[in-house]
Amino acid sequence: MSEPALQTFFGSCHCGAVRFSIESDFPELTTCDCSICRRKNAVMVKVPESRLRLLAGDEHLTEYRFHTHTARHYFCKVCGIYPFHRKRVTPDHFGVNVFCLEGFDPAGIPVRQTVGAGMP
Repeated sequence: MSEPALQTFFGSCHCGAVRFSIESDFPELTTCDCSICRRKNAVMVKVPESRLRLLAGDEHLTEYRFHTHTARHYFCKVCGIYPFHRKRVTPDHFGVNVFCLEGFDPAGIPVRQTVGAGMP
């Protein structure tokens, strides 16, 4: 059985100031129970940094760090939407908010609950 092929999706924040693309085979999606992820209620896909390209809007991104200040959560300064974050446990990967991807349908992809609240 062959592995699923990488797919390219384009994404953006709500206002379109921040635009990006990712490549993923979408093996699973994740949610997290940490204090920020619970509040933003995003469903994410994990992608290596080499498979996320910021196409526009670097100047519109603002960064938020908390707790250990390792994970870097990015938000659009204009509309406030969270498109992605650099992960704490795997800092060479991004967690991408799949609801920011154009034409993406998460139906049928397994969703794994990750434990963020219990991390030291």
